[in-house]
Amino acid sequence: MRRSRLVLFLSSLLLAAGTALTGAATAQADQLAGSGGYVALGDSYSSGVGAGSYDSSSGDCKRSTKAFPYLWAAAHSPSSFAFTACSGARTGDVLANQLGPLNAGTALVSVTIGGNDAGFADVMTTCVIQSDSACLSRIDTAKAYVDSTLPGKLDSVYSAIRSKAPNAHVVVLGYPRFYKLGTTCLGLSETKRKAINAAADHLDAAIAKRAADHGFTWGDVRGTFTGHEICSGSSWLHSVNWLNIGESYHPTAAGQSGGYLPALNSAA
Repeated sequence: MRRSRLVLFLSSLLLAAGTALTGAATAQADQLAGSGGYVALGDSYSSGVGAGSYDSSSGDCKRSTKAFPYLWAAAHSPSSFAFTACSGARTGDVLANQLGPLNAGTALVSVTIGGNDAGFADVMTTCVIQSDSACLSRIDTAKAYVDSTLPGKLDSVYSAIRSKAPNAHVVVLGYPRFYKLGTTCLGLSETKRKAINAAADHLDAAIAKRAADHGFTWGDVRGTFTGHEICSGSSWLHSVNWLNIGESYHPTAAGQSGGYLPALNSAA
């Protein structure tokens, strides 16, 4: 077979395989949606802070119509959709305020939680306005919390989800790395950026471990965000926004649709 024909043949084969896999994933998601309701729990990364187009009825929870749960529900039309994720939520807030819609008919649950418990906002504030050493020290404190205290809090949330939604497929999504390293970038030092990325990995590892131990599916967004970190030139994350500080270090609408939604699609 001539080289050009071989390349064309292999390209067609790969395209067909990719189409088949995409079709299978879509069919699986549609089947899951058709079997029951979808409930989206969690913090600002689920509610869609940073994506704009907030539902006015959600108040300070800032639930966006451009957030990945809303996009998934619009694409797959589950029999019901409850969106209770809320900006600033910690594990205790999920337990107290978000689990009401869960029941035996719930087919899919997604959740992002743990970042606020670990002191996400305070870590980033410290790293933005203080020295490298202060930033690294605050990150070490957060990592110690992730090791010692966060697993038990995640266990409480995951156990409650399973108890209230015994038949649901539960997808636990993590957090992206914030920075592209090794490039010229205004703002934080490379030392700070490396430490923040390492902290995100540390947090994700802890969350993934607890999710797996509960039989839940892990949705890793670090791969989908690769090439779209802050300092990449094509960022799907807000850097510091002094005019709207709450949106800082949150996904943009493109981060929700291009980073989180594919991760949920793959895991669901």
